[in-house]
Amino acid sequence: MSRPTGRVLTLLELLQSGGTRTVAELADRLGVEGRTVRRYVDQLIDLDVPVDSVRGRYGGYRLAPGYRLPPLMLSDDEALAVVLGLVAGRRAGLTTAERTASETAAAKIRRVLPKHIARRLDTLLEALAFTEQPGDFDTPDAGVLLTIADAVRHHRPVSIRYADRDGRRSERTLHAYGIVAHAGRWYVTGKDARIGEDRTFRLDRVADARTLPGSFEAPVGPGPEQRVLSGFATAEYRHEVTLRIHGTVEQIRARLPAGVASLEEHESGAGEDRATERWRRVELRAERLDWLPPVLASLDRPFVIERPDELRDLVTALADRLTSYAAEPGSVGPGFDVLRGA
Repeated sequence: MSRPTGRVLTLLELLQSGGTRTVAELADRLGVEGRTVRRYVDQLIDLDVPVDSVRGRYGGYRLAPGYRLPPLMLSDDEALAVVLGLVAGRRAGLTTAERTASETAAAKIRRVLPKHIARRLDTLLEALAFTEQPGDFDTPDAGVLLTIADAVRHHRPVSIRYADRDGRRSERTLHAYGIVAHAGRWYVTGKDARIGEDRTFRLDRVADARTLPGSFEAPVGPGPEQRVLSGFATAEYRHEVTLRIHGTVEQIRARLPAGVASLEEHESGAGEDRATERWRRVELRAERLDWLPPVLASLDRPFVIERPDELRDLVTALADRLTSYAAEPGSVGPGFDVLRGA
């Protein structure tokens, strides 16, 4: 939307708030001169918006009495989908502005709904509960998000100013393949033109985005979502883990999803069915290893630890603890029966 068009719509919103607004007041709110305000008023009149000119000391502009924009027509299901989408998006962190933006948007939608639909939605929202607390995520700038989306659609390079997790700032030229929402955050994946390699960037860390001249060819192969998940699984962390697990792809992915680990078949034939139980190689990287033994235990599948030795020690320690917990009462040390209430 061009800035003049945006100011015309802002002028309409100001007039809709009621009363007479002086030219000086409108010019100050819009950041323009008085003659520009008069030109914007003429544009509204050309669009059949009835704006009255009020003369005198306290004169200015106002909307004709009784004028209102056409109501937003939503069915019950549509209204429910929109409002719940705003609520869920706010809780999941998938908003593109301050949290109040989704709240005010929901309030505006509710205000134009027929009373019987609004009452039903209010009843649902009052009865609705969530099992988790709302996420506290940094949200991307809406302008950055829209600029990068346009670059993705038209295969245009885009310059971004980015701050990594350590606060180091850099300027990148990105051939953006797509935008991905994952685990409450927004990401963009594409080729970093300077190093010629694929990279994934958190959009809330992008301070500015600017489309550049030229174009690029969209790559073949995995889609943006798979590229983001693969990037997470192969990111640089302290430990490199290699396993062999006997099971189906679905059994392994139930505990080690694509965003955590990469999976390759081990000694498998060409065209092997994903539903076939066989040995498959799993690789992942992690900053810590203490979370991995319980995950491997929950798989309930045979596995072999190829590296690191530290993980093998942690799994053995977990097995020893589980064995002691499962021992007969009285054999696990004094005081245990008291804790059980025996």
